[in-house]
Amino acid sequence: MRVSPARIRVLVAGFLVVGVMGCAALRPLADARLARGKDALGSRDYAQAVAEFKEAIRLDPTYAEAHFNLGVAYRQSGDLESAATSLQEAVRLEPTSVPMLIELGEVCRLLNRMNQAAVAYAQAERLAPRSFDLQFRLATVYHQTGDLERAASHYRKAIDIDPSNGLVRSNLGAVLAAQGRGYEAIRVYKESLESDQAQPLVLVNLATVYLNQERWEPARLALEKAIQLDASLAIAHERYGYCLWREGRLDDAAEAYRKALALDARNAAAHAGLGVVNMTRHLTEPGNTALRDRALESWHTSLELNPNQPRLAELVRKYTPRHERGPLDLDDAGAGAAP
Repeated sequence: MRVSPARIRVLVAGFLVVGVMGCAALRPLADARLARGKDALGSRDYAQAVAEFKEAIRLDPTYAEAHFNLGVAYRQSGDLESAATSLQEAVRLEPTSVPMLIELGEVCRLLNRMNQAAVAYAQAERLAPRSFDLQFRLATVYHQTGDLERAASHYRKAIDIDPSNGLVRSNLGAVLAAQGRGYEAIRVYKESLESDQAQPLVLVNLATVYLNQERWEPARLALEKAIQLDASLAIAHERYGYCLWREGRLDDAAEAYRKALALDARNAAAHAGLGVVNMTRHLTEPGNTALRDRALESWHTSLELNPNQPRLAELVRKYTPRHERGPLDLDDAGAGAAP
């Protein structure tokens, strides 16, 4: 018996209706599984949570919230790949959900898939352009990927939403400094400090810009304040040592570098800087080979910790006894210790 096309269309429509009605009929059961999964998730019983969310999805494969919560459970249990898969399905089913897009972006960021994270965050931002959290997330991702123009743009949007947030201003200052826009960076860092003066890392960043501009006194003052606020910051002592060396205060510079190393024995810049101080002393006391040897020892340690210091490696070759000794070039010498 032949079946007419019209009859086929009626049959297909009937199957579709039954399918939709079936999902609708099973939704209460899926809701119950979802609730149990959330309880398990709250108790950090991730295996049980995953099982409950999977059962909710089996009952209703179009249940976006179940896919979303399954992704959250996977992320919290450390299974980021499975989390990404579940969250992508959740977003496919519900593409206008800002929380789902944010969660997908966060998982992609944790997987170091920064481009995918940016896409998810940008999609969420189009839905919620006045979200400080989204502007900050986008700025951070672009900052990490080296897209400094976009990073600066989103940091500024975040500041426009919350002008009192010192952290965002500090990050914007770091972007501007990386772009070589030192004076703009200084202005932004100062604005950050106006909102909260107790920000030692911001002071260190501000001092770094001053050091790059060879403005030793304001750099020193900023670093002294940073150390006063938090004496446990190795980077503050290391930059302070560099600044003092530039000012010709060798004893104080050596002491600052030693404090940095006491806090962080793997600080390559502090090892290099201490070596520079000792080599500077050796060149004023050529007969004191112990100073030269201590300098070379510090430089070797610095290179072991960070081999990517070509100028420091050249200084080691230059001042190792078998090579002819020459005058110490200040710019080269500062290579290992410079910010």
